[in-house]
Amino acid sequence: MSRREWERRKRQRRKKIIFIRILALFIVLLFGIGMGFGIHEIYRKAKREPVEPPEILEDLLTENPYSRPGEALQKVKNIFVHYTANPGTSAEQNRSYFENLKDTQETSASSHFIIGYDGEIIQCIPLEEIAYAVKGRNYDSISIECCILAEDGKFTDATYQSLLHLTDWLLYEYDLWPKDVLRHYDAGGKPCPLYYVEHEDAWEQFLEDLK
Repeated sequence: MSRREWERRKRQRRKKIIFIRILALFIVLLFGIGMGFGIHEIYRKAKREPVEPPEILEDLLTENPYSRPGEALQKVKNIFVHYTANPGTSAEQNRSYFENLKDTQETSASSHFIIGYDGEIIQCIPLEEIAYAVKGRNYDSISIECCILAEDGKFTDATYQSLLHLTDWLLYEYDLWPKDVLRHYDAGGKPCPLYYVEHEDAWEQFLEDLK
C-alpha cells in the first residue's frame, strides 16, 4: 500500500470516528433533554398540593346517540364552564333534560357534570367518554354545566364554591392549570356562561380564586 493510500484511509477513519462521536453526543443530549423534561413534569405534579374530590352524585345518562354517545375521550386539554340558561331549574331537572333527548331527539347536548344552585354536583357522563357540550372540542375537554337562579346568569355562592372545588380537583387530576379553564364563549363565541361573558372581571376573579 502506498503512503498516499495509507494517509487517505487514515483520514477516512478519523472522519468516521468523529462522526460517530458527534452522533453519540447528539443521542445523549436528546436522551438527557427527554429525561429532564420527564423529571420536570414529575416534579411539577409532585409539588402541587393534592386535591380531594368534592362530593359527587353519579347519575349517568343512558347511552344513546343524542346525549351520551359512549365515544372515548381521547385527551383532556381544557375544562369548559357553561350555564343552563333556564333560571330556577335544578341540577336534577337539567340532568333529566339530557336523558330525555334520547326520546325527543330534538338536539344533541350534555355535559360531564351539572352543579345545582344549592351546590350539589351530579355527574352525567364518565370522564372516559365525551359529552356533547362544545362543538369541535368534545374530544379533548371536560364540561361543567352550572344552574342559575338569577336572570343575569350569575352563579349562587353555593354553585360558585362547588365549581371552584370541582374545577380545582379536575385540574389536579389532569395536570392542568387555571389558564386551561375556559368559558364556552372562548370556543366559538356563544354567550355562555352569560354573566361571566358580560363581566370579564368576574371571570378573571374566578381564575384568580383557582390559583
